[in-house]
Amino acid sequence: MAGCGYFNFMDNLIFELNQVYFSYLGRYPALCGVDIRISSGEKICIIGANGAGKSTFLQLLDALIFADKGSVCFRGKELNEKIFTDAKFSQEFRRQVGFIFQNSEVQLFCPTVKEDIVFGPLNLGFEKGLIQKRLEMLIAALNIEDLLERSPHQLSIGEKRKVAIASTLIIDPQVLILDEPTAGLDPLVTRNIIDLLIQANAEGKTIITATHDLHIVEEIADTVYVFGRQKKIVKSGPAETILTDTQLLQENNLVHIHRHKHKDKVHIHPHLHLDHHGEDA
Repeated sequence: MAGCGYFNFMDNLIFELNQVYFSYLGRYPALCGVDIRISSGEKICIIGANGAGKSTFLQLLDALIFADKGSVCFRGKELNEKIFTDAKFSQEFRRQVGFIFQNSEVQLFCPTVKEDIVFGPLNLGFEKGLIQKRLEMLIAALNIEDLLERSPHQLSIGEKRKVAIASTLIIDPQVLILDEPTAGLDPLVTRNIIDLLIQANAEGKTIITATHDLHIVEEIADTVYVFGRQKKIVKSGPAETILTDTQLLQENNLVHIHRHKHKDKVHIHPHLHLDHHGEDA
């Protein structure tokens, strides 16, 4: 198994994945040889067709699952089940890395919205005065004051997404990992989320997003990684370069061909996939 290389805080390396493989139930491959290095302050996007392994990749970064082969390293330490038996490391990791699931209901389980938002920092030992201060800031930023005493199951998809984001941002993690953060949302909520991510990155946070909505990629990513049918990275580069490579996007099912007839002639145009409503492996 590949191990973690020498780590120096001066190089700002946060995540390093070396030849990472993962399969579900030992029979269904989800990642097949992924190599990537992510440094502090980067904002990157992961794109790819359904089943290309994007969500699995994000869950490995958040240590919700662990690699079958290869290594996933966080600040020079390999993420595995053993290291999370160290309570100090586990708490520090959860303070530094925040995950926002595609399905917001996974994160919402308390009787009220307010209890859901403060659950994380309370359990991580944050001082109550600091929690209250951050809560007030998030209430203003996300315009969720009217939701605080409501039950999460009474909320719309967009409201649930904003609450899930608040429950992560209140911890003030240095790394934000987001799985399809704008899927199924109206344009205004989408705009609010994009602005929050841009602001967080401007404050020095690392932003790692998986999305099918290619229209938002250029705003929320400097570097884009394309996951292919082989369940590994087939290409990476600046957002503008990747998004203008029509052949690459077509080969990886990220655009579809639209045919229409005009004056007895058939015209063919590629169209970006606008959004995504299903689960992804």
